[in-house]
Amino acid sequence: MLKLKKNIKPGKINSVLYSLILFFFLINFSQSSEKNLDGNFLEIKVLDKVSSKSYTLNIRIGEEKIFKNILIKALKCQNSEFDDSPEITAYLQVKDLKSKDKNEVFVFNGWTFSSSPTLRPFDHPVYDIWLTKCFI
Repeated sequence: MLKLKKNIKPGKINSVLYSLILFFFLINFSQSSEKNLDGNFLEIKVLDKVSSKSYTLNIRIGEEKIFKNILIKALKCQNSEFDDSPEITAYLQVKDLKSKDKNEVFVFNGWTFSSSPTLRPFDHPVYDIWLTKCFI
């Protein structure tokens, strides 16, 4: 009688299996770390230049918030993936509600950066806005 030999040894099967499990774990881990960079809420500081008072506002991403006579909408908020020099970026749209021109023109519409707010300055005669935090 002929004996059948196995071509694959159990040790090779285990190492291939462990390699596949490790590969899928690393893929899932890298995707989950990218998702954690985006935030659901945005914290900004608003300075009223007339009264010299500072206010802190928390805004949910995608929602509008009215502060006195400006409307602020946060569309995106993201933390940097580097811990040594953290950077927070956000996409904001700001409308002046007391503007005589009633068309849909924004006072500010663009990206703002926490480390350098003057890169894309928010130019309003009464208010200044600074990005301070992006969180879940």
